Amino acid sequence: MASLRRTGILTAAAAAPVALAYRFAVEYRARAGFPAQLPPAHDPAELGLAYEHLVIRSGDASLPGWFIPARGGASGPGVVLVHGWESARDRTLPDAAILNAIGLHVLAFDVRGNGENPAERLPITAGEYGADALAAVRALLDRPEVTSVGIVGHSMGGVGALIAASREPRVAATVSVAAPADPYRLTRLTFRLAHLPLPAPIAIPLAWITAVVFLRPRGHAMADVSAARAAARYRGPLLLLQGDADDVVPTDHLSRLAAAARRARAEAPGPSAAVRVATIPGGEHSWLYEHAAYRRVVAAFLAEALGGPLTPADAADRGESVDARRFPEPDGLTALDSGPVGGRALVGVVLPNRR
Repeated sequence: MASLRRTGILTAAAAAPVALAYRFAVEYRARAGFPAQLPPAHDPAELGLAYEHLVIRSGDASLPGWFIPARGGASGPGVVLVHGWESARDRTLPDAAILNAIGLHVLAFDVRGNGENPAERLPITAGEYGADALAAVRALLDRPEVTSVGIVGHSMGGVGALIAASREPRVAATVSVAAPADPYRLTRLTFRLAHLPLPAPIAIPLAWITAVVFLRPRGHAMADVSAARAAARYRGPLLLLQGDADDVVPTDHLSRLAAAARRARAEAPGPSAAVRVATIPGGEHSWLYEHAAYRRVVAAFLAEALGGPLTPADAADRGESVDARRFPEPDGLTALDSGPVGGRALVGVVLPNRR
């Protein structure tokens, strides 16, 4: 009888950390899974760009977007722009101005749960970014004036861009900027941003459990929403970008993405394009389009991968000449709030809401 009692006590003691970790993960999901709705405060007309409103169907969601034609609507390539976490399509407008200047049509839209969309009942994950980016790619491909499609995404949008590209063989070029490598490492990032004093023996398993619990309501598996796995599956022209002064997503995530993509292409025979990697000197996590080096490399890459309409050299020069600047942040919103890992929402797991 005493032996059974000791066994029960030991079992309960062993289960206690798991139960506490699960409770933490559920609370984290409730606080971190629902970005604030920040509707666009600007539109393309403020940059002198013609545009039309459109709605993109993605599963049961209707996503608001803008189609921004280039060269008077002449036939040619187009690019989908995917914003980051707790953001909206107007934050991609400086990129749209660069792409418009090099003759590319643009589709910018709000990912579900973000921007002008209503709040979601289930948590938003990289899976939703990927599904909505894929729907936007297919909507752009359906337009008669668009001959081929590339995709550019920033941060969580960079994860979504990779997932969409890995699922749609017609994606002719992909640019992923400052993307977290996988859900587990994304969760570790939020612990660091929230200044949680967790030693590695606790943080590592806690991040894994938290990521699994976070994904469960939508039915996602970790591998399905991993940027590294998606980069390995995609075989088209790929540009991976990050600022070397990024203090939100460490640059080792860029290295992981590049290694995964290159390893997969080396191991699998068959046609595949090269993987290009660029770091922007002095670039932070956001607003990389303000750097001439970013504008040049993105413009040249897309012109080459999409077949014009400019030569890569001309596109680089034209892209560099664009006066791409960030819009002022809405009152009370900071750079961290609009970051990739949720800013306010994810840091709010352990800190009070700062808005």
